Amino acid sequence: MKNYKVLPLVPLVLALTFAGCGSVGTGGEEGGEGGGLFSRAKPAPPIVLAAGTQLSVRLTTGLDSKSNSAGDTFVGTLEHPIVVGEKVALAKGTEVKGRVTNAVPSGRLKQRAELWVTLTEVSAKGKTYAIATTTTGHKEGSKATRDVVFIGGGAGAGAAIGGIAGGGKGAAIGTAVGAGGGTAAAALTGQRDIKFPPETLLNFRLEQELKIQP
Repeated sequence: MKNYKVLPLVPLVLALTFAGCGSVGTGGEEGGEGGGLFSRAKPAPPIVLAAGTQLSVRLTTGLDSKSNSAGDTFVGTLEHPIVVGEKVALAKGTEVKGRVTNAVPSGRLKQRAELWVTLTEVSAKGKTYAIATTTTGHKEGSKATRDVVFIGGGAGAGAAIGGIAGGGKGAAIGTAVGAGGGTAAAALTGQRDIKFPPETLLNFRLEQELKIQP
């Protein structure tokens, strides 16, 4: 007779056990105030860099209209941090990569040298983001200079040209400063191929917004 009294309690105990487990799981997944075993922290929202944001890049890789060709890649680092509100989206020194969009060597038959580049990706906090930016460069013997700020000199000294105060087109070559300034200036006045040696500072602008995960 005792067996008949105990057995009906077994299904009831099992039902209560599973009900309790289900309650904990559900509360955790929904992020309840109880902070269950399965609670999850919400990821921080991304920092959004708007289209038009300027990226000042100091070249690590040197470029030359004579030795480079379209499709060649290069590396550089951000000269200034990119700050959105009070948050640093990209720190100074962040590595960026780009490619040559057009390179034409100087020729004898009135062939003017050209060298144009763009950025393709930026790396931040272990992640790599594809980016689209404006092109930057120069055409020999013309005023088609965009966003090339300094050329020559390991400390950033050199020939100051277009884009210092906002990337304006058609800016004339400024006064050469530093040991390498004279050579750099000559390279942009129609006498030889265009060279962007390491440490050249170039300005680019984002063509599309970029979301950086903090």
